[in-house]
Amino acid sequence: VQLQASGGGLVQPGGSLRLSCAASASTFSISDLGWYRQAPGKQRELVAQITIGGATVYADSVKGRLTISRDNGKRTAYLQMNSLKSEDTAVYYCRLFRYGEFDYWGQGTEVTVSS
Repeated sequence: VQLQASGGGLVQPGGSLRLSCAASASTFSISDLGWYRQAPGKQRELVAQITIGGATVYADSVKGRLTISRDNGKRTAYLQMNSLKSEDTAVYYCRLFRYGEFDYWGQGTEVTVSS
């Protein structure tokens, strides 16, 4: 299974980016999906998660600014990032998993928020 994350880059504070995570897995539609991030010197943390049924969970720090979504037909997960702040700077990873069965991670895409 391959997860290809893309869409990162340099953006000014207040700007927007959309991250994508394309999966090769035929099990995409029956998997939960998550976006995580790891800033320099910090532990990896959950940013957002979306279940098979479409239920979402967000870190408090991103609520109202970041939106996770999925397109099962395209086997792709998205993270729409608006009103970006310097503290959003990190490497963002996507995760495809099903508890007790499988757990796959993408290679990461770097987001830098700076003026």
